[in-house]
Amino acid sequence: MRRLLGRDRSAVPEALNLTDDRRSEQRARALAMLDELEREAAFPGPPRVGVTGAPGAGKSTLLDAIVRQLRQRGETVGIAAIDPSSQVSGGALLGDRVRVRSGSGDPGVFIRSMAARDQLGGLADSTRAVVDVMAAVFDRVFVETVGVGQSEADVADLVDDLLFVAQPGAGDTLQFMKAGVLELPDLFVVNKSDLGAVAQRTASELSAGLGFGQHGDGEPREVLLASARDGQGITSVVDSLDALHSRQLTSGALGERRRRNRETFVLATLERRYGSFGIESVGGADALRQRIQRREAASAYGLVDELGQVIEAELAAAQK
Repeated sequence: MRRLLGRDRSAVPEALNLTDDRRSEQRARALAMLDELEREAAFPGPPRVGVTGAPGAGKSTLLDAIVRQLRQRGETVGIAAIDPSSQVSGGALLGDRVRVRSGSGDPGVFIRSMAARDQLGGLADSTRAVVDVMAAVFDRVFVETVGVGQSEADVADLVDDLLFVAQPGAGDTLQFMKAGVLELPDLFVVNKSDLGAVAQRTASELSAGLGFGQHGDGEPREVLLASARDGQGITSVVDSLDALHSRQLTSGALGERRRRNRETFVLATLERRYGSFGIESVGGADALRQRIQRREAASAYGLVDELGQVIEAELAAAQK
């Protein structure tokens, strides 16, 4: 624990392995570590950025270009890469083989490939723990999603900012709106700008569509053109991410988003474990939300454990 708070990168693999260990005694150790880490880590810590988009949009290659830019600036980077689960082993299907090439052999870049484990939206239960561990050590943390289903919504509840990578010609504005894509991201990047007119058209359609899709904080959102292949526009993407994070920090929106994400994590985890009947046994989601808000100083992991015990007690009493 002290090593993590001291930003010792060599402590990260051991800590992440502990969070992924399913044995009861190891889970208790992991909970204690995560509880202390969340309580003692200084706010705001590093930016936490989600990267999502449809398969084939070039998320990994764009992230690779962004990481190279950040490393040139001297920043260290942690990446949680969520992959589809193997139906045979249950592990990450793609793994590190097709991930960020710039991280190969670079001690300033750490990549953790994780299996989606059939979670709705492609985010494993332990993803938040991975992000929190990385955030204690690295200057910036990215979460790259599978890019299918509800992954945009799930990762938006985990990060500070969500970057959506669009593929030129992938669909008109109406299709983006139908998919609910326009509502969640904080920044849009049309990759493969080297394709020319088709990329420009997609960017224009997205920009026009943003007038219809409502965003939570009401702030205007950018649509940028970039080419991961040629390295064009990458500096603008990094600068926009920096400006967005700074604006949220100054306005107080970042603190509010972290609190909202914490609440969502606790409620979603409890519902997965105990179902709707378990939630109703303690008065429903609104009652749980009020309990969470009253325990603002408690960590998300501690609250899951504490409220889980309350639910279990109520369920046991109902069976008598």
